[in-house]
Amino acid sequence: MQPTPFVLSYLPETPSQTAGPYVHIGLIPNQAGFEIFQNNFTGDIAGSGVAGQRIIIEGRIFDGAGHATKDVLVETWQANAAGRYNHPADKQEKSIDQDFRGWARTGTDFDTGIYTIRTIKPGSVAGRKGRKTMAPHVNFWLASRGINIGLATRMYFADEENANSQDPVLNIIEQPERRQTLIAARSERGGLIVYTFNIYLQGERETVFFDA
Repeated sequence: MQPTPFVLSYLPETPSQTAGPYVHIGLIPNQAGFEIFQNNFTGDIAGSGVAGQRIIIEGRIFDGAGHATKDVLVETWQANAAGRYNHPADKQEKSIDQDFRGWARTGTDFDTGIYTIRTIKPGSVAGRKGRKTMAPHVNFWLASRGINIGLATRMYFADEENANSQDPVLNIIEQPERRQTLIAARSERGGLIVYTFNIYLQGERETVFFDA
């Protein structure tokens, strides 16, 4: 006689893990008021030695009810002004800017809900395996309590209309109104160029997200 399979049916399912309420303490502790690291990661990555047009990227991240969230971790990854990533996997024959790491980490402000990235405008990047050129863009990754898996999206620039129309990633999004969720509006404030990129996690205006 075959033995009865041993099944732990009385054990409850383990809850899904999220970033939890302590994401700021662990990853951007200075924003939470803790001085843990000697060198903190920040959203300011356009140092004095970095080449390119300095810009500010800012916005809010809204939940499904339309409320601005105030505890989201925001990371960005982008090419330099010449259109090359500071990573050995980027084999483009373009100049590399050793002063520009291209990666930022910050969070939404606890009071206003605004995140801020001070960087430079990236150049166009060749697609995978040298295929169709992609329009200038910045890659975003979000994490927060209530988000089981980090969310990945992209930000494109409203003043790059011609390049955007040819971008292979934007063009896989069939609905034009959905493409607009990835376009940041340009303005000027105090002599600085500002791109506003609001992100909607759910709802009618939900931002397009990608597999990481």
